[in-house]
Formats: sequence, C-alpha cells, structure tokens
Amino acid sequence: MKLYFPPLAQCIVYGLLGYLASRAMPSLEYAASIAVWIALVMFALGAIILFQAVRLFGKAETTVNPIEPEKAERLVTSGLYRFTRNPMYLGMLLVLVGGALYMQNIAALLGPLAYMLSMTFLQIKPEERVLSAKFGKPFEDYCQRTRRWF
Repeated sequence: MKLYFPPLAQCIVYGLLGYLASRAMPSLEYAASIAVWIALVMFALGAIILFQAVRLFGKAETTVNPIEPEKAERLVTSGLYRFTRNPMYLGMLLVLVGGALYMQNIAALLGPLAYMLSMTFLQIKPEERVLSAKFGKPFEDYCQRTRRWF
C-alpha cells in the first residue's frame, strides 16, 4: 500500500482549510465565550489521546508509520485501542475540532469534516485492507468489537 498524503500532513492541510474557510465566510462567525473553553479542552484531549496512542505502539514495539502498515509487527488492541481502532487519527480530529471551535466560525468546521472523510477513505480503509491481509481473523474480530472512530 502506497499512500502519499500522510495523516499528519492531512491534519495540517485540513486545519489550514478550516482557517481559510472561516476567513472567507465572516458572516458565519459567532460569539460564545464557552466555545473557547470547550475548544481548549478538545485540543488538549486530542493531544493526550494522540500521544498515548503513539506510546502504546512504542510499548508494543511496532511501527507507527501510517504510510507502510504492512510493516506492523503486532496488532495493538489494548488501552485506547479497546475503544477505537484509530486513536491517533481521532486525536488529530479532536485537535482540529478544538481549533475550529476556537475560531468561533461555523465554516471552520469544514476542516475537521474534510479530515474525517479523507482519513476514512484515503487512509483508514486501505490500511484496514492491509492489516486484514496481514493479521487475518484476529484483526477481523477486533474490527467487529471495536469502532473505527468513536
């Protein structure tokens, strides 16, 4: 599987897309001081989830390289991976949602939405095909009991 748009690059690009959309559509701005606090919590939660997910891969001594999932040595299903098959991507999504809420413009949510769609179809589904071929029934059983996103 060859992917040329790494997840971190997608996160950055779609974060920028959300920012540009918010600037292009100022009529969609809103003022809610609570949104700033929710944004900060979402951003922090996303960062914590992302770093914990990476740490679990490190503990399992398997690759975190999303470009070459065929190099995975082990199937990680513990910790955060009990609740979502993609906590790294979920963490990045929460960071994007936090950033969009912080901008206080509905158009900024285009970034996280585009990220989620792009990740699902350009990264996660191809990645799952590779992992299914590599790990077989254990991976398929894991997919049956664990959600893709949340």
